Amino acid sequence: MGALASVVTGDSSIEVRDSCGLLRLDWTGRSNARQPGLALGPWFAALLLRARVAGAGVEVHFEQLEFFNSSTISATIQFIREAQAQGVPLVFVFDGELKWQALTFEALRTFELPDGLLQIRATTRLQLS
Repeated sequence: MGALASVVTGDSSIEVRDSCGLLRLDWTGRSNARQPGLALGPWFAALLLRARVAGAGVEVHFEQLEFFNSSTISATIQFIREAQAQGVPLVFVFDGELKWQALTFEALRTFELPDGLLQIRATTRLQLS
């Protein structure tokens, strides 16, 4: 399989790096598109297929994301559900010092199950430098 292209939706982008059994996604900008699922849904499906075929996990870094609207949260929840259904390990990393990120990702912890397929981790600015 060739490299998976980055995706842009609204004022945000997701860059993909593939190394040693891990697909790392770096989400930057402001995720403010009205219907981000139109672009993200098929892109996430391709990403999960690639991860499954390669036996890779997916690690999504949100630390540089400035804003995340409710439509993007819905698309992200769908991504979580699809990853869990397909048995693809998923890790979300967010900036624990940004209140809006902390609140959003604490709410998403309800999708963490005993199977460990979804892990949500906070990082701090000290860890980022």
